Amino acid sequence: MTDPIAASDLPDERLKQLAEAHGVSTEYWDYHGNLAAPSRATLIAVLAALGVSAGDEEEVDASLREVDIAPWRRTLPPTVVVRAGVQSTVPVHLPDGARVQVHVDLEEGETRQLLQTDDWTAPREVDGILTGQASFVIPDDLPLGWHTIVAEVDASAASAGTGTYFATAALAVTPDHLDLPASLGGRGWGVMAQLYSVRSRGSWGIGDADDLTELAGFLGDEGADFLLINPLHAAEPVGTMTPSPYLPVTRRFVNPIYIRPENILEVSRLSGPRRSLVQWAHEEVADANLTADSIDRDVAWKAKREALEVIFAAGRSRSRQRDFERFRDEQGQGLERFALWCALMEKYGRFEDWPDTLKDASSAFVANEARTLADRIDFYAWLQWIVDEQLGRAQAEAKAAGMSLGLMDDLAVGVHPKGADVWSDPDAFAPGIGVGAPPDMYNQLGQNWSQPPWNPVRLAETAYAPLRDMVGTVLRHAGALRIDHVIGLFRLWWIPDGFRADQGAYVRYDHEAMIGVVLLEAHRAGAVIIGEDLGTVEPRAREYLASRGVLGTSVLWFEKDEDDWPLQPGAYRHLALSTVNTHDLPPTAGYLADEHVTLRERLGLLTEPIDQVRTEARIERERMLARLREYGLLSDDPSERETVEALYRYVVRTPSALVGVALVDGVGERRAQNQPGTDQEYPNWKMPLADSSGEAVLVEDLPDNVRLASLLAAVRDEFRR
Repeated sequence: MTDPIAASDLPDERLKQLAEAHGVSTEYWDYHGNLAAPSRATLIAVLAALGVSAGDEEEVDASLREVDIAPWRRTLPPTVVVRAGVQSTVPVHLPDGARVQVHVDLEEGETRQLLQTDDWTAPREVDGILTGQASFVIPDDLPLGWHTIVAEVDASAASAGTGTYFATAALAVTPDHLDLPASLGGRGWGVMAQLYSVRSRGSWGIGDADDLTELAGFLGDEGADFLLINPLHAAEPVGTMTPSPYLPVTRRFVNPIYIRPENILEVSRLSGPRRSLVQWAHEEVADANLTADSIDRDVAWKAKREALEVIFAAGRSRSRQRDFERFRDEQGQGLERFALWCALMEKYGRFEDWPDTLKDASSAFVANEARTLADRIDFYAWLQWIVDEQLGRAQAEAKAAGMSLGLMDDLAVGVHPKGADVWSDPDAFAPGIGVGAPPDMYNQLGQNWSQPPWNPVRLAETAYAPLRDMVGTVLRHAGALRIDHVIGLFRLWWIPDGFRADQGAYVRYDHEAMIGVVLLEAHRAGAVIIGEDLGTVEPRAREYLASRGVLGTSVLWFEKDEDDWPLQPGAYRHLALSTVNTHDLPPTAGYLADEHVTLRERLGLLTEPIDQVRTEARIERERMLARLREYGLLSDDPSERETVEALYRYVVRTPSALVGVALVDGVGERRAQNQPGTDQEYPNWKMPLADSSGEAVLVEDLPDNVRLASLLAAVRDEFRR
């Protein structure tokens, strides 16, 4: 529970008014159901990160005047996001008495004139100029896509006449609603796996795109509609690689550790000695596939990188080189900036050790380094091309095997504060802020994920380019996208540097625009969007997401009725991906044994007495088993396997459109992949797939795994009912 705020640190009404005007919430409901509020110090720090001065009463008053007049200084809003089929208006600010015409340049080249509508807003004096407001109708029949609004202002008749000038704004026409694909048949099921943990005998100590292809093919044959995997976002290219897939250096590009070197076309053309170098590099890590010990990404990447350097140096045929260049052209400056960042990391090491002249991506010094490092930039761009090709093959195999959706990618909530995205476009992020979550039942101290949030003002000014570029790239080879912490498109818990995780404040985003942009990119890719909406989420946010066709997420252990009993199957949402567990909990076998309690006690993460927590866990488990028996799914003395299967049968009996089966539950694994609230205290994101006896389970073992076959058969059987 958070500490009470001292009276001396309570914000006054003017500060609260300023905070609310900039989208900073001055109160919220905590997980105990109590109304809580951020402190004065928190509000001042958060506003400062938004570029708003609020250190004293004079600054607050000046900032309040500025927030009121700022929209009038723009002829057009920076970006307008509307829904297809819905008529809306756009305001135009211009010198009082001036004439204006507005049209839209459509994405495909056509031009549409906009009609003016009544607007009785009184003129205002703006920086010494009497300024009026006109409104124009955006019709409901514009096609989906990114267009441009153009305002032609003739100010010659105005008192402050300045002749004719033009102003433009981006216009996004987005889907009103995403429908589930007809191929899904209304409902479907799939498997959830941490790709890095799923290895074969041919892996390099870590699961990769070839393992993904084999796994997707096998599960497609078993009747699965999708395969949900962890985020594949890129990590550090040199030095120590951050294990968490949820703390990447960029969310747009892929970690090349997922490349299978032998499957690169050019390997077949290598000379004998060069091919031996690739083989020897693999032999350095091949034995690691057979152990259930923690995955060592640094060792795996060192060996794999040695092989990739050999393959890259061998060159490409003329047609393959053209394909590579075409890929670079498609990905544009974003890829070139990322490849340059990788090359600079290789040359100078940690970002903190870079010369100050290189920490500004737009500087002449960086441009000079880009010329010097051209060969290394080519290498890092090539890695992205190769991994893109291999992921494309995995999605093609998934669809060929009968999956209606295929791969379901996962999108992390943020990026590393010293990573490529922040370096490439620092203005897109709020300085001095980390994203996290306030205290909840499972993380009673709150969480700080140490990721800088996007600046909502900058997003609008750039036509949401960081968001749309990221989503568009991630969806290149996926039929669905799970958005981690989807409530972050509505609001994020901002924690100023130096403050505790429970001393943050919620900052609101333009969710209508953010979600509209995501839906537009999903529509173009033919993909389904799933929002991870666990934890403290307002009901109206879930209702809004459902109205736009975005699926929510339901986890069996978290879904309870008013009496704290497991929710009845019929009470689940239809538009949801429902699962028994999540990667932030132990696999089901471990959860049933209270290992989530034991682990949190050992790591000092509990804020309540251990006996109380164990009692609560026992009651939760007993109620769940009673509910299973109520539906005839469990005998009086079931085995662990039977209990796990009964839980999945229960979830399948919900109306949820998608049901996810954790691969770890299919093989009997008990170890958690991640323990929230820890860093080095627990080997997060390093657990290879293993069975209940602690033996490694490989991809080629899965078709003959009796426990997995039984679980998948149980799920299929329930779907046929």
